[in-house]
Amino acid sequence: MRTVVTGGAGFLGSHLCERLLADGHEVLALDNFLTGTPQNVAHLLEKDAFRLVKADVTDYVHVPGKVDQVMHFASPASPIDYLQLPIETMKVGSTGTLHALGLAKEKGARFLLASTSETYGDPQVHPQPETYWGHVNPVGPRGVYDEAKRYAEALTMAYRRAHGVDTAIVRIFNTHGPRMRPNDGRAIPAFTSQALTGQPITVAGDGSQTRSIIYVDDLVEGILRLLRSDLAGPVNIGNPHETSVLHLAETIKRLTSSDSEITFIERPVDDPSIRQPDITVAKRDLGWEPSVMFEEGLSRTIAYFRDHPELVR
Repeated sequence: MRTVVTGGAGFLGSHLCERLLADGHEVLALDNFLTGTPQNVAHLLEKDAFRLVKADVTDYVHVPGKVDQVMHFASPASPIDYLQLPIETMKVGSTGTLHALGLAKEKGARFLLASTSETYGDPQVHPQPETYWGHVNPVGPRGVYDEAKRYAEALTMAYRRAHGVDTAIVRIFNTHGPRMRPNDGRAIPAFTSQALTGQPITVAGDGSQTRSIIYVDDLVEGILRLLRSDLAGPVNIGNPHETSVLHLAETIKRLTSSDSEITFIERPVDDPSIRQPDITVAKRDLGWEPSVMFEEGLSRTIAYFRDHPELVR
């Protein structure tokens, strides 16, 4: 199998490339390195079955030879990224998705779109099933990411219905693990970096807002089961274990044996109050559910940052 992964040098993309290679695939990673980095896949470059190409999928996508699968993971995906890169975020969700779908159509490949739990916005249904249409502010600062992904889902389904492209949509919930950037605005790398360096751990609002976090290995397993199925989705892949942001900060402080003080900062605009996936579909149709426990996953991520002190200075 030959698989194209857009955003292949990003956090999630690099883990997907690694797993696909381990499963015997030939992998072509496309990335413009806007938020990803070649360092994330440096350990894969020596493999004959792996190739990394600098390319911007919003410009053009051309891949010679056969392609069996296209996985569209190119996008800024953290609050700092898409607030600083709003136009680029909208373009990769729209034009980038159009080009990636065009590649899949040309090659007769299965296409998998990386969507997000952010399509649910600040939900009024809890937990969130795939049948929920969401509660998104399209003109708020986070709307550039939320609506880019909602548009990408609609475009994916349009290609499925109009052109018969074999498509799938995965809605990804908060994920963590090695190769996260410490300054990308997400809670876990921020809290971990602060705890390891003795800085105040900054919790937004009063910390009562909830998140459901999943370790990256579990996420990759769920995504690949969807890729290798005949499901169209969308399918939630996330951990139904819900925790408050304050409890997350307290747990990271304890696991790092940190003396950092927990402080409170202003909560971002349109920050979701609750987040928890309903994974009934994934369990029933893919035989998937997460296996890495909450504190075990956090310990692995913390270990990565400990092993890379240059990242948390």
